Amino acid sequence: MLKSVKTMVFKADRAVWSLAFGETLVWAGLFYIFPALLLHWETAQGWSRAELGAAMTAALVVSALCAPVMGRLIDRGWGRYVLTTCAVVGGSAVFMLGFTQSYEVFFAIWILIGLCMSGCLYEPCFAYLTHSRPRGAKQAITLVTLAAGFASTLCFPIANFLAAAFSWQTATHAFGLIVIFVAAPLLWLGTGAAHGFRRTVSHNKGQVARGPSHILRQPAFWLLAVTYTAIGLNHTMLVSHMLPILEDRGASATLAVVIASLIGPMQVFGRVAMMVFDHRVSVFFISGMTFVLLALASSSLYFAGFLLVGLLAFALFQGSGYGVTSITKPLVVAEIMGRSGFGTISGLLAVPYLMAYALAPSLAAHIWTVAGYDTVLLLCISLPIVGGVCFGFASRQNAVDAKAAAAFQDTSR
Repeated sequence: MLKSVKTMVFKADRAVWSLAFGETLVWAGLFYIFPALLLHWETAQGWSRAELGAAMTAALVVSALCAPVMGRLIDRGWGRYVLTTCAVVGGSAVFMLGFTQSYEVFFAIWILIGLCMSGCLYEPCFAYLTHSRPRGAKQAITLVTLAAGFASTLCFPIANFLAAAFSWQTATHAFGLIVIFVAAPLLWLGTGAAHGFRRTVSHNKGQVARGPSHILRQPAFWLLAVTYTAIGLNHTMLVSHMLPILEDRGASATLAVVIASLIGPMQVFGRVAMMVFDHRVSVFFISGMTFVLLALASSSLYFAGFLLVGLLAFALFQGSGYGVTSITKPLVVAEIMGRSGFGTISGLLAVPYLMAYALAPSLAAHIWTVAGYDTVLLLCISLPIVGGVCFGFASRQNAVDAKAAAAFQDTSR
């Protein structure tokens, strides 16, 4: 396992490393800064948790709606400018949070941050890599996700230390400056190498980029949309309600925090394990295993109750199953839907996924109010099963299309 990791790490060029560190910092500064400072805002500003949550929900909705536009720009060769500009503007918005006194301004700034997230987090970065590195996209995406998997580990302790030692305003100022003056330059460097912006433009000149209307008419798109929306709902409902669900299962408050803290490292573990088996199994097999692991995770939590082995199994299956999705998703989508217009495809797929991500906490809360957490867990067991079925149909469609293309080439000879 270590040999596979070392091989990929040492073979990665400077551009990939720049993107990996840049993505780590934008995730920390634009996304994880919210949960890291949530309690500080609630205490210091007097805003309710529902009001604060509404701001983040609005940011995610805006991010979802803007994702297709960002993807279209990347398809047209503007990936370098999309990533870096959104990082600079997003970092400036986080910096401005430190001067906020009214909730209305706070809410408006998070809408701006949401727009910027649509242009500099995983989806646009992976769309850029898929276009600019047709043969090395998997290795590049894997390294980026391995590094960015530690974004929350970086953000939570630093932001809380700064908030406790100085103020939450100091924390937002610090992360805003980090995103502007460290993350943005790293993204600029990472998209300016030989594999970068200029090659993407010249490579796409001879292709007709598929527009949204053409993409939306393809059954495979809708199958993939249901597939990844199901994953998003499953994971977000569980993560957003993890502590109360674990306590409802009978775990102590301390044990619940420990189990919850294992999800992040298990995501990294899943990505490293994928690297080990990368040359032995296909990306479709790994993707299929994702649905099995996610269903097993919720089942472990539902049937094992407070038993430690069940709680540990939940953390292992949920973390590793969801962790590989960030790598396999762009690879599978490119394989099934093709690389032409990939940024637009990726952006359109992000709309239902991010909407699910934004609405899942409220949906889980509503189900809990009506029927309890057992029903939430049953739904979380069902979602990866539904997603797996849709993924199977999409994969089958891809195989049928490949056979048809091969038969056409044979007859044309």
